[in-house]
Amino acid sequence: MTLAIMQPYFLPYIGYMQLMGAVDTFVLYDDVAFINRGWINRNRLLINGQEHLFTIPLKDASQNKRINEVHLADDPKWRSKLLKTIEQGYRKAPCYQTVMPLTEKIINFTTDSIADLIYFSLVELNTYLGLSTRLVASSTIYGNSELKAQERILDICRQENASRYINPIGGMELYTTPAFAQAGIDLKFIKAKRADYPQFKNDFIPWLSVLDALMFNDIPNLRKLLGEYELV
Repeated sequence: MTLAIMQPYFLPYIGYMQLMGAVDTFVLYDDVAFINRGWINRNRLLINGQEHLFTIPLKDASQNKRINEVHLADDPKWRSKLLKTIEQGYRKAPCYQTVMPLTEKIINFTTDSIADLIYFSLVELNTYLGLSTRLVASSTIYGNSELKAQERILDICRQENASRYINPIGGMELYTTPAFAQAGIDLKFIKAKRADYPQFKNDFIPWLSVLDALMFNDIPNLRKLLGEYELV
């Protein structure tokens, strides 16, 4: 069984989705410290030919809290504002009519938890893309939050009976192959390849939110994009 563990990101870039599609079980690491100005509640869209950073407003977010302890801001207007921005940016995109109802379903999901919103969004994306990946929130099952760094990752792998663990390429300095090999786990790193696709008539802007890829590509093309990576 192949496993990956990642902090929850809202409408993440396609490399995140490639990792999800490459494994049998994808663990959302939601009981670790929240990162200010990270990608948990932010991402980038294509608006008027330029990249546009959107941010979901949060209530008293702090790196002293775990991700699953952080709540959405009380003012619900951010939902309609974000949907309006997406409509303005993508209403002429080829897959808008199909993807916008999914987007509305995700953004209007009733919750005050950023972790729950992201979990719901990834389940919906998982289904839309035709993936069979099992999604698990780390806060709900493993009971090992006292462990740190690599030891906690290895413990989750053991509890899931994983034979392979895949991590983003940026984590090569965090994990050691011998430690995983000693536990009987094959350690691999995923490296996303840049996969261009038409974005209206402007020069391609890579690594935007996966929502951008959804707006411009049908399911067969999306599945091809999800395979544009290598394991090292």
